[in-house]
Amino acid sequence: MKSLNYPLSNMQIELLKLFSRDIEEEDLKELKRLMVKYLSKNLFDKADKQWEEKSLSNDDMDKLLNTHLRTPYKDKK
Repeated sequence: MKSLNYPLSNMQIELLKLFSRDIEEEDLKELKRLMVKYLSKNLFDKADKQWEEKSLSNDDMDKLLNTHLRTPYKDKK
């Protein structure tokens, strides 16, 4: 087995402690839902803050959604 070369985050440590015992499958699903809900709310709050700070409009968002930002592939010759 490969050893880790970086420390675990505080969140990972707490989750390992929490999951060190068996729990019902439905409880596990509910915990996952709670984590996703928390993380998505946090993400949306940060996005809203950026939106307000930069005074973006719906037209600005449409431009961003329709802009091609990927790096083109180079030919392998």
